[in-house]
Amino acid sequence: MIIPEKLKCNDEVRIIAPARSLNIISEECRDYATKRLTEMGLKVTFSKNCEVIDDFMSSSIEERMADLHEAFADKNVKCILSVIGGYNSNQLLKYIDYDLIKNNPKILCGYSDITALSNAIYSKTGLVTYSGPAYSTFGMKKGIDYSIEYFKRCLFSKDEYKIEPSKMWSDDLWFLDQEDRKFYKNNGYKSLGSGRVEGKIIGGNLCTLNLLQGTEYMPDITDTILFIEDDEMTSPETFDRDLQSLIHQLNFEKVRGIVFGRFQMKSKVEDRLFEKIISTKAELKNMPIIYGVDFGHTTPHITFPVGGYAEISSSAKIEIIIKEH
Repeated sequence: MIIPEKLKCNDEVRIIAPARSLNIISEECRDYATKRLTEMGLKVTFSKNCEVIDDFMSSSIEERMADLHEAFADKNVKCILSVIGGYNSNQLLKYIDYDLIKNNPKILCGYSDITALSNAIYSKTGLVTYSGPAYSTFGMKKGIDYSIEYFKRCLFSKDEYKIEPSKMWSDDLWFLDQEDRKFYKNNGYKSLGSGRVEGKIIGGNLCTLNLLQGTEYMPDITDTILFIEDDEMTSPETFDRDLQSLIHQLNFEKVRGIVFGRFQMKSKVEDRLFEKIISTKAELKNMPIIYGVDFGHTTPHITFPVGGYAEISSSAKIEIIIKEH
């Protein structure tokens, strides 16, 4: 287990595009994102090929690999932040110089499709990576304070921290209209099963994590607490089978608990159906499960360490505590 150095004032953050290109991000969004990171005391730089764009709104494997390797090799760079998610980060896994990364440990942060990178790099090198906001996330004008708070708690401090529910949440196309936003009251987390457990964190976007199954890049899930979310492209039926696929993985019987991020409304995985799906899984019977947590594709969301540790309680008092040691 390798824990990268925490961020401090004047550290350089390199923006790379391992999936979709920076080219699709508006100038307004970029301005807000750079401003917010600068206000944290960080210096923002951009990789050479991050604005290259092709028919898949991405760039070539060679261009993306060059940017990833350069960012890890550059001694001045302390944090690597993905532009956004996408569909094709797993194309890179075969070509990554994992020794380079292991010898130059630093923060790598992103979510959604970046789940493939973060879990594969942790699996191959032992480097703790991070599921958290992308560069484009910081381009949000409203509803971003909670995300910034937990980004700082995770990446600027060595202290453990408790995850508290946000007061409000949103599931809108904020990047199309920064002013006309719709927010909902957060009624807190819910739980199934009962117990208090601690384990290593593995996870992120469910359908992306499942792309690693049967490969050398899939992390061992022994003694873990899985942090799982999915986006609007899922449905009750696809979530059911994707979760079942994860349950079929080697050593799943040694998983200690699961934390589920909030589902997007278009997915139609509302509480009743979620609980019904969970109830059909004999492997999950009595396992501590917390759901409706602030991470995934709704706003806002926490940052958590892939390869770090969590302590959760799904009893009368629901608690989630994140730590790296």
